[in-house]
Parts: sequence; structure tokens; C-alpha cells
Amino acid sequence: MPAGYACDAGTVNAEIRPVSIAPPAANYAHAVLSEAPQRWLHTSGVVPVASDGSVPETLDEQATVVWANLAAILAEADMTPADVVSITTYVVVGEPLAPVMAARDAFMAGHRAASTLVTVPALAQPAWRLEISLIAAR
Repeated sequence: MPAGYACDAGTVNAEIRPVSIAPPAANYAHAVLSEAPQRWLHTSGVVPVASDGSVPETLDEQATVVWANLAAILAEADMTPADVVSITTYVVVGEPLAPVMAARDAFMAGHRAASTLVTVPALAQPAWRLEISLIAAR
């Protein structure tokens, strides 16, 4: 690793922390380096539709459903949140961002991935207030 960088060594996925730039604005990594992973998982945008087809009304409940859906996808792929290297979150403009980030942090349980949060005017269905995709490597 070049001088001036910090990373977590000894794993397939290592957080990259250049000491020459400011730290991330929240609980995420600027970058994650995946070295020689055997398996990759790329999800589509996962939406807040529960297994019974319902869509919760509140943003907090929608975030809970999205992360539960992502947990099921990870489990089906024999992966865990520790394998997540990148998260992209889309939130409808005007929605509070703090509960969205808190739900991500709770799901990730201390593991940090590269993460981007984008506000958008609308999602594909009017009832959806957020959508999340992720990439995992193991």
C-alpha cells in the first residue's frame, strides 16, 4: 500500500482511508478495495415491498423492509453485511435523511462500506420513498 494510506489488511475487502483527505461525512468508507474475491453479488435497487406485497407508510418502516429484503438476498447468496463493499441509496427529495442513514448503520453493525446517498424527485411507484442497491464480495 502506498505511503499516506491506511487500510484494513488480511481480508478480501479492505477499507481505504487516505490520510491526505478529510474523513467521510458519516459512517461509511470513502472506498473499499476487494482483493481476489471468489464471489460477487450485485443487487438491483431493492424497494420497500414486504413479502406480503404491502408497502409501509413511514420512511422508518420502509427502510426496515428494504434492509430486511437485502438481508434475505445476502443470506441466499451465503453472504453477510460484512461482505458489503458498496451501497447506493435513493431517497425522494424532502424525506428526512437521518432515519435512512440510521437504518443503514444499524444493518451494517459497525462494518463500513463505500456508500452514496442520492436524492431523487420520485421513484418508480409513488408509495416508495427509498430504494437501495448494494455490491458484496467474498
